[in-house]
Amino acid sequence: MRNICKVLVILLLPLFIGTFLLSGCSIEGLYTRRDLKADENASSLYNTGKDAQTTGQDGGTLDDEGNGSAGQWDQRFKDTKQSYLEPEHEGKQSEQKPNTQSANAQNPNNSQVASSLDAQIESYISKMTLKEKVGQMLIVGFDGFEPSSDIKDMIQNYHVGSIILFPRNVKNSMQLVSLINQLKVLNKDNPLPLIISADQEGGKVNRLPEDATRFPANLVLGRENSTQLAYDVGKVMAAEMRAYGFNLNFAPVLDILSNPNNTVIGDRALGTTPEVVAHLGVALMKGLKDGGVIPVIKHFPGHGDTVVDSHVDLPRLEHDMQRLKSFELIPFKQAIEEGADMVMVAHILFPNITKEKVPASLSWEIITGMLRQELGFEGVVISDDMEMGAIQKNYGLEEAVVRAVLAGTDIVSICHTYEKQKQAFEAIIKAVHDGTIPMERINESVRRIIALKLKYDLTDEPVDASNIPKIVGIKEHKAVADRAWGRE
Repeated sequence: MRNICKVLVILLLPLFIGTFLLSGCSIEGLYTRRDLKADENASSLYNTGKDAQTTGQDGGTLDDEGNGSAGQWDQRFKDTKQSYLEPEHEGKQSEQKPNTQSANAQNPNNSQVASSLDAQIESYISKMTLKEKVGQMLIVGFDGFEPSSDIKDMIQNYHVGSIILFPRNVKNSMQLVSLINQLKVLNKDNPLPLIISADQEGGKVNRLPEDATRFPANLVLGRENSTQLAYDVGKVMAAEMRAYGFNLNFAPVLDILSNPNNTVIGDRALGTTPEVVAHLGVALMKGLKDGGVIPVIKHFPGHGDTVVDSHVDLPRLEHDMQRLKSFELIPFKQAIEEGADMVMVAHILFPNITKEKVPASLSWEIITGMLRQELGFEGVVISDDMEMGAIQKNYGLEEAVVRAVLAGTDIVSICHTYEKQKQAFEAIIKAVHDGTIPMERINESVRRIIALKLKYDLTDEPVDASNIPKIVGIKEHKAVADRAWGRE
């Protein structure tokens, strides 16, 4: 009997062990899945409670030494750079963000993607002529509801990479779609798709047809003080702009309305404090971004305390660097940290900040020193319109355009006059040929522009006008506008 028991124990022991192990694995599996589910729920709740966020910036960093044929640029702007880094300007360069190489070392997939993108960009660069590159560095406007002979020439023969439309170009929805589609067809022989842009801020700065959803001025939106609402407004704006064929919006305005006598900004500002402008402006930016439209933060480094309208003449602010860092720069700094892709620089003179007494839009100290080095911005820099009184009354166009490029501007705005657009193009070409602008300076800007166009997957494919009634001015969009107006 004892021997039979021993045999039974030996036979049954593996069964008991297997059952125990099996049940243990099963319990562990259930425990793990339960924890994962809890984590997913927590993550879902967390994401619901905050605005949608996007991270990362495109574009390369500016070669501070001006590699290539430096010419006149070398002496003038090395002196300026050195003065910016002297003790009176805090004696140091900005804190550097983690570079792509170190991030890629931790994530091989990032390295592969970055390498592929770099190769794609360099492929474009290697095949482009100087004229094609300089064309990418201009944004131009024109008159009329149809493509004029002037804009046809600028696209086909001057290879401009960006177009801006104004009310003078917009009659109704069907006309606008037709116009944009025609512009895209004109661009078929150029190496990169067009940026088609407008100032769609809300309030009095409205560029879309009557069918589109009407949003209030930013100051009205700011009174609601809701980041979710600001995000929703940005996303609706993007959806309707894309329906017409736009892919870039010169918004949000990050100027702080700190001067009640300011007429050029006024109710275009989101608020009167840095905090309100920062969090609402970033939310608007993210809404536009997530809607597939390139946002442009403006007017760096801050236009809210001016009295003179830069459309008319050159504003002057006596602020020092401490004031800017504690006030005007706060919204821009936050937007850059949150992934801003494009910055517009204003025509404002800051005599207590820059040694060279030129507007911010022409200043190496402000564009490269402050914006790129201090704030770490790596995206595309665009100037405000060079046909504004602030420039036209104080500088020759050729001088201003060349100065802007040397200062670090990637895209120069010439929004109105055909002859001045050609003049700007030829001025940059000449400056490259005579060594004033190094070729590498041109390539740096074009790399950033290509990276931006690739990031947003721009295309010259025509848009379908039949989709307009399904997207533009629909009930859901008007409900967002009602909230922005404070009607709920």
